[in-house]
Amino acid sequence: MAPKIPARLREILDAPSESVCLAEAALQIAQGQYPALDPAFCLGQIEEWAGRIRVGLRIGAGVPEVIGAMNFLLFQELGFRADTDNYYDPRNNFLNEVMERRRGIPISLSILYIALGRRLGLDLKGVSFPGHFLVKCPVDGGVAVIDPYYCGITLSLEDLQKRLREFRGGEVSRAIVSELLVAATPRDVVVRVLRNLKGNYLREREFTQALAAIEWIMALVPSETDELRDRGIVFQELDCFRAALTDFEHYLTASPAAPDAEAVRFRVVEMRKAVARLN
Repeated sequence: MAPKIPARLREILDAPSESVCLAEAALQIAQGQYPALDPAFCLGQIEEWAGRIRVGLRIGAGVPEVIGAMNFLLFQELGFRADTDNYYDPRNNFLNEVMERRRGIPISLSILYIALGRRLGLDLKGVSFPGHFLVKCPVDGGVAVIDPYYCGITLSLEDLQKRLREFRGGEVSRAIVSELLVAATPRDVVVRVLRNLKGNYLREREFTQALAAIEWIMALVPSETDELRDRGIVFQELDCFRAALTDFEHYLTASPAAPDAEAVRFRVVEMRKAVARLN
């Protein structure tokens, strides 16, 4: 990824949430990895798919009918699927790759789903549900919760309770589930994609790429002190000991009572020794 966050991405996320095109924001992330990528081409492809759906819809079609048509196009005609074989492949977080390969993970498939649905007049929003990103849409009498990772199935409240129970354990009330269905902001969605990438790159020990993802996260949410610690760890792996020491010290200043404070203090001692050897 490019080391610096694009100005265009900042512009997108600084706009009112209701006017933000999540697909364009996601493509800005992808362009950091693929400099030759043309976001307009991918957005045009989404618009072309929306046009195909419009042609087949009757005038005055309701939300369920539009959702059904979207699901048929995406998951039957175009063959989009969950990438269960290579879930942690970084390509699953780059929307251009997802569109080309027809494979993705919950958040990337949800971004595509939202972009397509909004072009068809649906008020779709992302939901950072624990363990699995979802999409919600207002319908008569309530809200429909949709899972693009599983071919656009609609989840009942009981389904959501079961998923949360499996993820957290213990009893889960309807009230708790309802509280977790708050719409994610565009910034939340972008940061979640970046955190996915950070995790992918760390898992593969691609530290330069992980560092770029962390820098983007820190540019978007400077208050997230955990990223200081993680950047310090990456700097340490890259033998940038002075930079690592600075980040660890700043982390401890910002979060002196953090659960991992003692472990980070140990890293500070290590880095001071390493820096001393450089002098």
